[in-house]
Amino acid sequence: MTLATDDDVFTAAVEPLRGELTAHCYRMLGSVHDAEDLVQETYIRAWRSYGKFEGRSSLRTWMYKIATNVCLTALDGRARRPMPTGLGQPAADPRGALESRPEVTWLEPLPDSVVWGGRPDDPEAATLDREGVRLAFVAALQHLTPPQRAAVVLFDVLGMQASEVAELLDTSVAAVNSSLQRARAHLAKLDPEEERASARTLDDARKRSLLAQYVDAFERYDIPRIVALLSADAVWEMPPFTGWYAGAEAIGDLIRSNCPAEQAGDQILVETSANGGPAFALYMRDPSDGVHRAFQLQVPTVGVDGVTHVSVFFDPGLFARFGLPEELPAEHRARAEALLATGGGSCSQ
Repeated sequence: MTLATDDDVFTAAVEPLRGELTAHCYRMLGSVHDAEDLVQETYIRAWRSYGKFEGRSSLRTWMYKIATNVCLTALDGRARRPMPTGLGQPAADPRGALESRPEVTWLEPLPDSVVWGGRPDDPEAATLDREGVRLAFVAALQHLTPPQRAAVVLFDVLGMQASEVAELLDTSVAAVNSSLQRARAHLAKLDPEEERASARTLDDARKRSLLAQYVDAFERYDIPRIVALLSADAVWEMPPFTGWYAGAEAIGDLIRSNCPAEQAGDQILVETSANGGPAFALYMRDPSDGVHRAFQLQVPTVGVDGVTHVSVFFDPGLFARFGLPEELPAEHRARAEALLATGGGSCSQ
């Protein structure tokens, strides 16, 4: 018989918290890479202090206190991670030149597999968790001060009491309530409730149908159809490019002016999941050798009037983090060949 070691006891107690702690650090930092590093630092600190844990709070609360302090330390003096819409500039000319700023530490999408490792067992709880990692919400959080982020996440997302939040942040309940009031007012402007409510009224079948049509339109390079599937006031942004684009027609012009695709089959979308919802990895065909390679990752938001927002990440390095290969997976190549065989006609006009 093998006796459990201190390592075994510690691991069994805290390992089930890894996914939610990663989500917590991601909300605070806006980066999955940073979040995973800080969760590891959290576990190291927790292990060193585990013998002193007296159980006056729950183990989960104790771990969140360590993780929050790790995040606040990491954020000290660090610039926030923006999206192009958060830079304070007006919508860009879709036919103008693109400005890329790869040196900016942009907000990153969160692979669902990092948090849940697959489908959660409890759909109701999963809905709450997924709501708390929506890309728009995390982007809005980046506009708050680090202590405000912590207060909002601990109170509004995790459902802790104001007294618990105050203890975790080493402050008073009055200070927590004041911070929450200011932070909520700011978030309401950046992530309006009416937009979220509109999206929630859309049933899953309709959402799946819209996204299937959206994928088909991209793969057929049918720009008029893409435009028709967007809401009239849709927004498109694509870090590391600084511009953002407002309106379905403007987005259509942007694609016509800048997309390297020329015909059906040039781009193939592979479904994945990010920030609690559907996402698509786009593979672009290289005309020099005909191979489809990692090009961009799209995170769309769907509302009652169509696709309302698309966040496009031009960072092929994200593909590996999402468990996706650099080249189009073999099971999707037949679809690309079939589309290319249609004659290669473009529907971009």
